[in-house]
Amino acid sequence: MKELDPKKNKKGNKGKTPRKRLKKIDPLEPLKLEIAAELGLLEQVQTKGWHTLTAKDAGRIGGLMRQRRKQEE
Repeated sequence: MKELDPKKNKKGNKGKTPRKRLKKIDPLEPLKLEIAAELGLLEQVQTKGWHTLTAKDAGRIGGLMRQRRKQEE
């Protein structure tokens, strides 16, 4: 019977240098921040994060982003 080498079966990144995750840059982020500022939500977003917005506020930002992008076309 063949013995399994425990070193070969380990998963993960042990013994290697840790990989840094690259944060993807959203090309629409400046527009999103501009609209949040116009709606008076910029301070909340900067201090607490996007996840603290209500669904209504997030939808309003998304709708205005869509309108502006459509005007640019």
